[in-house]
Amino acid sequence: MDNDPQIHPLPELWAGVEATISRIGDRYSQQLLRSGHLDRLSDFEMFAHLGIKRLRFPVLWEQVAPSPYEQADWSWTDEALSEARAQGIEPIIGLLHHGSGPKYTNLLDLKFPELLAEYAGQVAKRYPWADAYTPVNEPLTTARFSALYGHWYPHERDDRSFVRALLNQCRGTVLAMQAIRRVNEKAKLIQTDDLGKIFSTPKLAYQAEFENERRWLTWDLLCGRVDRDHFLFKYLLKFGVSKSELEWFRNNPCSPDVIGVNHYLSSNRYLDDDIARYPKSAHGANGKDQFADVLAARVLPEDVGSPELLLRETWERYRITIAITEVHNGCTREEQARWYKYMWEAAVSAKRNGADIRAFTAWALLGSFDWNTLLTQEENFYEPGVFDVRGDSPRPTALATLVRELSDGRKPSHPVLKSKGWWQRDDRFHFGHTGNGLATHIDTEHDVRPILVTGATGTLGRAFARLCVIRGLPHRLLRRQEMDIADAESVRSAVEKHHPWAIINTAGYVLVDEAELEPERCFRENTTGPEILSQVCAERDVKLLTFSSDLVFDGNKMEPYCESDSVSPINDYGRSKAAAELAVLKKLHSALVIRSSAFFGPWDEYNFVTLVLRRLREGLEFVAAEDVAVSPTYLPDLVHNALDLLIDDESGIWHLANQGAIAWAELARKTARIAGLDPGLVKGVPLEMLELAAPRPRYSVLGSERGQLMPTLENALDRYFKECEVVPLQSMATR
Repeated sequence: MDNDPQIHPLPELWAGVEATISRIGDRYSQQLLRSGHLDRLSDFEMFAHLGIKRLRFPVLWEQVAPSPYEQADWSWTDEALSEARAQGIEPIIGLLHHGSGPKYTNLLDLKFPELLAEYAGQVAKRYPWADAYTPVNEPLTTARFSALYGHWYPHERDDRSFVRALLNQCRGTVLAMQAIRRVNEKAKLIQTDDLGKIFSTPKLAYQAEFENERRWLTWDLLCGRVDRDHFLFKYLLKFGVSKSELEWFRNNPCSPDVIGVNHYLSSNRYLDDDIARYPKSAHGANGKDQFADVLAARVLPEDVGSPELLLRETWERYRITIAITEVHNGCTREEQARWYKYMWEAAVSAKRNGADIRAFTAWALLGSFDWNTLLTQEENFYEPGVFDVRGDSPRPTALATLVRELSDGRKPSHPVLKSKGWWQRDDRFHFGHTGNGLATHIDTEHDVRPILVTGATGTLGRAFARLCVIRGLPHRLLRRQEMDIADAESVRSAVEKHHPWAIINTAGYVLVDEAELEPERCFRENTTGPEILSQVCAERDVKLLTFSSDLVFDGNKMEPYCESDSVSPINDYGRSKAAAELAVLKKLHSALVIRSSAFFGPWDEYNFVTLVLRRLREGLEFVAAEDVAVSPTYLPDLVHNALDLLIDDESGIWHLANQGAIAWAELARKTARIAGLDPGLVKGVPLEMLELAAPRPRYSVLGSERGQLMPTLENALDRYFKECEVVPLQSMATR
């Protein structure tokens, strides 16, 4: 780990797998288990193809040695470390990742430091060649979340517990490195912590100053900097730390060889004493003043607290080599990629301006679970990372391509990276803030290529346009007069005019029963149009996303249909869609074809759920088939996931439908119950009694063998009632 910055003109690429073992009460939850990483040694070959140099590797105390009375289980770490090294990846070994240790200790246990050091010595003896360690990930953050805010075990909420948890972790780190260096004297300490900055109104400047000094405590303690002149010396003494404890750190300095900066969009905060302008969920107090604590990016100009300034501030304070050790954004795919690029550019710029920035770490390679609730609830909420683990094997996302480009020294190429991230756009300001007129706009470069969306008058087309605006995706929503998809010259003219990087085709013939009466028109719009689009996209190297239907199946399977199941439509509408699939993928192998089911959403008045509500609210009977099973699809879920797959450069057929099979009549009753209406007004009848012109499959439920990306139907219905008539706000970082 050479410290000469001139040897590395660009930061190295490191990576890490989210490995937290969280303890809530007596319940443990392992991210490595939930992501499937513990069962896939093949992951390391996949990681190596990214071009990374080092991997933050978990040899976690709770996993390896959960009991003091049983022999440690090294089987997985032995195999995994061997495979990682065989792939040319050197590990940075982590011993605790937001954990409180095995059940026989905890962050407040006075024996915690010595117990951790004992385990660290065992690790070093087993892997004497390992030259880099992070004994405890984010001691300050873990102490805050576990002992000041009460989120994690031991669930305390006071300064005395916070201070003890922090000092135990830092003392444990010093002792752990001493034990490790008795085995390998050259072992390096890469010490991570979350680095954000606090901003405030003038009245709360004292609180911001306190928190801004507190954020350095992990590194200050390890560097032996906390003496009687330190800003927090009296604070530490007040809450239970003895002078001799602080003197111990002065006499046993363990300065990091590399300072690991973990920085998230939610790391920078803004404190405002005018709490009336903020929701109650943002309100807090310090015993002296009440205030709102909100994401700084929602209220302040972009250049305030920028990552580059934070990196340079860290360098000036310590003059120790820095690595960005976590880069992740819990958001939509293009915003994840934009945050990676933004942080990379900050690292490169800081390095060019004199800071010794060693590495940039692609974090959460396999994504993460339930960080939207800070791990306090197990809702199986999954955020993809560089790979998405929701299929039979991890699927590379757009971030994988971006990481490979960065590791190769190439310029990031994805078209969505031409636009600013949400934290840079003028639509980010909330709570009445305007950014003092310093905000930027979505399109800041003249060569931004848009997405063309067909079907301007349809529900699906309008939904894509709506969410493209929210996600900062430049687009053009086209009417038939602007581009007739069944006219090759019209399509070529529109492509020439707008120069898109992708076309999303939502146009088509949607009237299933009428298709039986005018099949030629149905096939023109549903088959000929997509085929022409695929031909032009092949000619111009443009991505294509087009939609198919669950009605390509005959319903004889009676279990969820997967992408590879043979199609056998029983009506003209289904036949037109099946023919389109075949034609599109024949002409354009890279096309993305999404099959979905009847959708419902908050932005139109004519979907099934909305019609049920309208009729039942009028006290009228609602008739629906009781013997037809479907998988209704929530429109916002469909559009968001379709956009993610498009950005990921996915191709072929994908099924996107909310999880769950339900009959139409039962869906109507469920809707009534959620809305507090009378489900007895729903009359279930056999399909034949509806006398529909087009035959329907009795079972057209969609499953997926490629990856179940959509939430459950129950979850979607809950959100429908909360979001109805309301545009969902852009997702914020979850940490």
